[in-house]
Amino acid sequence: MKYAFSTLGLPGTPLARSAALAAEHRYEGLELRAHPEEPLHAGSSRGERAAGLRAVTAADVRVLGVAGYARVAAAGEDEPVLAEIRDLVQLAVDLEAPYVRVFPGGEGLPPHRSDANAVRRLREAVPFADRHGVRILLETHDSHRSTTATARVLHEVGHPAAGALWDVLHTWLEGESAQRSRRQLGGHLGYVQVKDVASAQDLTPLGLGAGVLPLAEAVAAAPPAGWLCWEYERRWYPHAADLAGLLERGRSYLEHLVTAGQQAE
Repeated sequence: MKYAFSTLGLPGTPLARSAALAAEHRYEGLELRAHPEEPLHAGSSRGERAAGLRAVTAADVRVLGVAGYARVAAAGEDEPVLAEIRDLVQLAVDLEAPYVRVFPGGEGLPPHRSDANAVRRLREAVPFADRHGVRILLETHDSHRSTTATARVLHEVGHPAAGALWDVLHTWLEGESAQRSRRQLGGHLGYVQVKDVASAQDLTPLGLGAGVLPLAEAVAAAPPAGWLCWEYERRWYPHAADLAGLLERGRSYLEHLVTAGQQAE
């Protein structure tokens, strides 16, 4: 198993600092929040991208994924969404990242319409991503936060360069067991986002193991050669504890769950 954390937990932090923290606490990768309010995003210059790649390479870590905000199931014209995805793919290429995250974003639409939007746009986008060695991952989130909904779209897309990012919080909020989520995603799964919260009513991020999410079950269901990425949403909860002080314990906790799962087999 390989371990990463999202820069969402370190809002505004230079990539070099995030990479140094990853190396210090034995995380092999970073999930880059690609938003204009962050130091590196789709609008960043070639020089900024090159400097970001040097920073992570010097720390002996990698960018696991570019977490974008394109909403493939949303209402509206296709081209702005497709252009945003192409920009995210190019950023991933420049940072040597294998994945790009997109959201569904189909809230307020009938499921058949939001599905059709997502399928059409992903079918259009994945050949470009595939040519560049990047896989587009649809996160289990908002209008498609269940794996049933996410897998329904990906089955229709039918391309290996389209996959799923399994956010264990959202599938849990939908009432899915970890085993069902993993079974539903099957070969569509790209990697797993882990996190912890106090309750379904209080989503303030906590250190891993300090909340109620069934992380042991999720880790046991994750592919043993895959990635676990800790998404600590401090950007939305500025009163939450500082992620830097939680990283070492979080890595140790995930290792413990992985080891316990292997021993139980």
